[in-house]
Amino acid sequence: MPASLITTKGQTTIPKKIRDYLHLQPGDKIDFVIEENGRVVLEPATLDVSDLEGILHRPGMKAVSAEDVKRALGKRFKRK
Repeated sequence: MPASLITTKGQTTIPKKIRDYLHLQPGDKIDFVIEENGRVVLEPATLDVSDLEGILHRPGMKAVSAEDVKRALGKRFKRK
């Protein structure tokens, strides 16, 4: 089981095995979720594209649906 120490500043390093498993890269953000049973879970902090719908809208601009954005991103960032 991967483990890590906490520094006097409260900092720690996420073990490589965990970073690889979660596909974390430098600069990524993570969330710490406290479950009802007291367990703390580390998760990548991600947003669904639909959460971003409308944030760039300006008067006079045609609205773009979340599905259009997903489709455009899918074409642009196809896995190779």
